[in-house]
Amino acid sequence: MSTQSAAGEQVTEVKTKRDFRPNPGTRKLLVAVFAVLLVAYVVFVGLVLWSMRQPPETFGRVMSKMPGPVPFLLFPFETAWTHARAGELQPGDPAPDFTLLKVDKSARVNLAELNRTQPVVLVFGSYT
Repeated sequence: MSTQSAAGEQVTEVKTKRDFRPNPGTRKLLVAVFAVLLVAYVVFVGLVLWSMRQPPETFGRVMSKMPGPVPFLLFPFETAWTHARAGELQPGDPAPDFTLLKVDKSARVNLAELNRTQPVVLVFGSYT
């Protein structure tokens, strides 16, 4: 496009940037696709967070259906897992009651029963 200046010289305007504005139909389509993806992401994250707060069997069933490393790549999985499994115990609180099968599978051991007869020390860790 050329114009004439006040001094009578011809000035040519050159557009260096392309002004990209999608038409209204394309804009609506992009907004709809973005909204659908956002809703899908929120539902996916909600499902994973819900499953983290379930018993290990339920969590395992849900995670076995996930495609590959998707949950680990889409949001901070380790941080969410740490918060979901933190529990409410503080140092010095009594241990919650539980029942375990003996190694030889001859009987079940209950923490409350053991604690009535003698003090019980629970040691968690690895010695390897």
